[in-house]
Amino acid sequence: MPKTTKKKSSSSKRSKITKNSKKSSKTKEMSKHNGKGHFRISIFGSARIKRSDTNYKKVQVLAKLLGKEGFDVITGGGPGLMEAANKGHKEGQKLFCKSKEYCENKPHSIGLNIKLPKEQYLNKHLDLKKDFKHFSNRLDTFMQLSSVVVVAPGGIGTLLELLYTWQLVQVKHLCETPIILLDDMYLPLIDWIKDCMLRKKLISKGDLNNIFHVKNPTKATKLIKTIYQAKKETKGHICSNFTKYKKIFK
Repeated sequence: MPKTTKKKSSSSKRSKITKNSKKSSKTKEMSKHNGKGHFRISIFGSARIKRSDTNYKKVQVLAKLLGKEGFDVITGGGPGLMEAANKGHKEGQKLFCKSKEYCENKPHSIGLNIKLPKEQYLNKHLDLKKDFKHFSNRLDTFMQLSSVVVVAPGGIGTLLELLYTWQLVQVKHLCETPIILLDDMYLPLIDWIKDCMLRKKLISKGDLNNIFHVKNPTKATKLIKTIYQAKKETKGHICSNFTKYKKIFK
């Protein structure tokens, strides 16, 4: 009797593994070894924005350009602008690999998924994914992986991601993480921070150095390529160049 039970249990487990492996045959689990040394851009934005929205198309174009350059893109792995970024990146991947007989060290489309009761589900344009139960762990993983952060239109979650990145740069827990605002909607927030916080000396003028406002995907890609090149040339120390980049991309 015990032997029969054990056999059933083992058989049941085998079928479960097969089912799961079929489901995730294209999307692999993220690990610290995936794409070691890759230059990665996190794109934050709303899950609620529809495919017909101009912001969806803008993010898709940006991610395509980044994929074409061989950069990884990281999102929350869900719908809306996350889907736009992962979808665009997969299109860029094809262009990156097109001229190569064997596409070695190809860029990755990455999704850091959070389990929520609504809105969030994995989009189908991912190479690598990792699931999280808690926002705090997920945010810290974004920070560990990101070379650059792009902030597209979004709600409270996107605002949290923007401010969390900014705060870690301010206290020097992060150094080389430029924040690129890809929409005018954040300009009133930056003005408020200047008028209230900076004027009252609650922050320093230098705290704004890593914030860039760029209006279109082409300029954003050009800025990211400049930062990447500087990172290579200076062996990673690019913080002192933020002011120079601001003048170039104003």
